[in-house]
Amino acid sequence: MENLCPRFEKAMGLLSTRWVGLILFDLLKGTKRFSEMEADLPISGRLLSDRLKLLEKEGIVNRNIYSEFPVRIEYSLSDKGKDLEPVIKEIQCWADEHVTQEETKEQNV
Repeated sequence: MENLCPRFEKAMGLLSTRWVGLILFDLLKGTKRFSEMEADLPISGRLLSDRLKLLEKEGIVNRNIYSEFPVRIEYSLSDKGKDLEPVIKEIQCWADEHVTQEETKEQNV
């Protein structure tokens, strides 16, 4: 059996990390503040922070700090992150066609 390409395996591991897909989907809409993302996503602030740090470390998300009072921090997709847009949109199309409402309810149990 042929081994998986290590780069493909790394990419799939990153994209399949819980909540990463939803964070990327949310950031495709544009730059967001942490509080906006926390309100948009069903995820704890601590876990959101961990995932954003992971995505920033991978060069997928940019973190911009504005020295105002109070300090403003915004997150956006880097060019590397924006390159994931067609992949994420294709997954959305596939899900719209193949994932039923019942399956989404089973997932939330």
